[in-house]
Amino acid sequence: MNLVSRYLGSLLLSLALISPLVGTGCSGHVYYRAYDPYHQDYHRWDASEEGYYQQWERDNHRQDRDYRKLDKDDQKQYWDWRHSHDDHDHDHDHH
Repeated sequence: MNLVSRYLGSLLLSLALISPLVGTGCSGHVYYRAYDPYHQDYHRWDASEEGYYQQWERDNHRQDRDYRKLDKDDQKQYWDWRHSHDDHDHDHDHH
């Protein structure tokens, strides 16, 4: 019985360590919260926000570039544009 317990314990520990890797590997994206300092709110940077961002890039003839690599002026332009469009996806945290 002791051998079975050790085997089962090792198996469960291995699954626990591997499961986060499997979960993130499937999604292809790591989502985060982006703070908009100009409107003092947070946005969940997920597939929905990414869609808005890609639309902004197209509307403004921008090259595809990670939002986090934009300079502060371009980030402000994005948030101004974003708040003038459908904006129900942001978190109303002001922390």
